[in-house]
Amino acid sequence: MTFGVLAGRLMRGRGWIKALRQDDAQQVRAHIAELERNLIATTPQGRHRRFEAGNELRIAKFRLERLEECIAGIAEKCGG
Repeated sequence: MTFGVLAGRLMRGRGWIKALRQDDAQQVRAHIAELERNLIATTPQGRHRRFEAGNELRIAKFRLERLEECIAGIAEKCGG
C-alpha cells in the first residue's frame, strides 16, 4: 500500500480507496435486500410508508450504481 502526505494529511493508495468503496457497496447491497424484503412482507404498511420504502430503495440502487462505477474506474487505473 502506498502512503504519502499532502497538507499534513495521510494519503493512502487507490487499493485502499477501492476497498472502502467495495465495503460501502456491500453495505448498500445489504440495505437494498432489507428494503426489498420489507416491501414484499405481508405486514400491513400504510401507503405512505410503502412509498417511502420504494423511494429509499430507488436512491439506494442509484448509490450502488455510482459506487460500482467508481470501483470499476479505480480497477482500470490500478490494473486490477
